[in-house]
Amino acid sequence: LGRAGQLGKAHELVIGMPLEPNSTLWMSLLGACRIHGDAEQGAHAAELVFELNPKEAAPFILLSNIYAAAGNWQGAANVRKVMRSRGIKKKPGQSCIEVKKSVHKFVVGDTSHPQK
Repeated sequence: LGRAGQLGKAHELVIGMPLEPNSTLWMSLLGACRIHGDAEQGAHAAELVFELNPKEAAPFILLSNIYAAAGNWQGAANVRKVMRSRGIKKKPGQSCIEVKKSVHKFVVGDTSHPQK
């Protein structure tokens, strides 16, 4: 439902489940809110993830990106400020490639690879 843009129905389904929704479910809804640009629903889903998994960076990043995409730069800055105040940091992006049976790992911002 979330991918189809039916965020209201997806939210109703999650809260109507007989089991308590976990952070993975709320993160799925948050991701759908980012895709479809629904900042209000996204903020609600993010708050629930914050309660269930307060040290996870992903919901903060997604919510910040939702606000930024909507042009709400103050909202995005506030989310990042909360992250800093709670000591939550995003893990840097990384990728790996295999060249001649040797695996090379690259991390954003790392300049220590011998073949710069």
